[in-house]
Amino acid sequence: MVKPTARSTNLWARPWRRDPDGEMTGDGVARNEPTGLGRELRTPRAAAIAGILFALILGTVIVLMSSAFPQDAKERVAWITNASGRGSVALAIKLIPFAGIAFLWFIGVIRNRLGDREDKLFATVFLGSGLLLVGTLFTAAAVVGSVLLTYEEAPTISPDTLRIAEILATTLLGTFATKMAAVFTLAVTTVGLRTQLVPRWLSVIGVGCAVALLLTPPAPKLTLLVFPLWVLILSLHILVLSIRSQAPLAGDNR
Repeated sequence: MVKPTARSTNLWARPWRRDPDGEMTGDGVARNEPTGLGRELRTPRAAAIAGILFALILGTVIVLMSSAFPQDAKERVAWITNASGRGSVALAIKLIPFAGIAFLWFIGVIRNRLGDREDKLFATVFLGSGLLLVGTLFTAAAVVGSVLLTYEEAPTISPDTLRIAEILATTLLGTFATKMAAVFTLAVTTVGLRTQLVPRWLSVIGVGCAVALLLTPPAPKLTLLVFPLWVLILSLHILVLSIRSQAPLAGDNR
């Protein structure tokens, strides 16, 4: 394992600076970076905000879906005949695309910040698991959403169809999305340790969450909250480091 150098310390806290040739540098590697809004969207604060939004939205979706789908197998199709249950599911489906957008932005800013330090192997796993996670969330939302629209057009939809759709959505979320979330967490933790992007205490939490998600077959709905909770903690850590790094700069500009 390649140990991080001193230049990689506090990677999130290192601000972008402009060198005499007009190029932006922040991690010891000169590169051309856009200015203005384009530059702000690539900052650690942008990653933190995207991560916080993703965590809050996905957590809300999980809670809404868990409350709409009863644990009792005999009553799992009852949500479609309950106005409150249909409303919760409809709201969750509308929120999932925004969670996906925020998560993709979170991934993009992290990769941009890593720059040349990004390990190709773990970067591939990191990006691939993130994309598969978003795809799985979208697929589950499409399955439940299609059933919901079908019921609104024809309330005589058969219980067997509802049961199949509910099992399919639950399997996508509780098995496949959970495993991809675990792989994503492990990849970020590994890359974070190598580059000091993630502190050791947060890496320990990440490994614990990943193991819990990976070894729980299939994960209960509320267990899925472990992943957005970890993303929320990581994002808050990034945000705090970003705010702290700007305080010395503000004093130097006076």
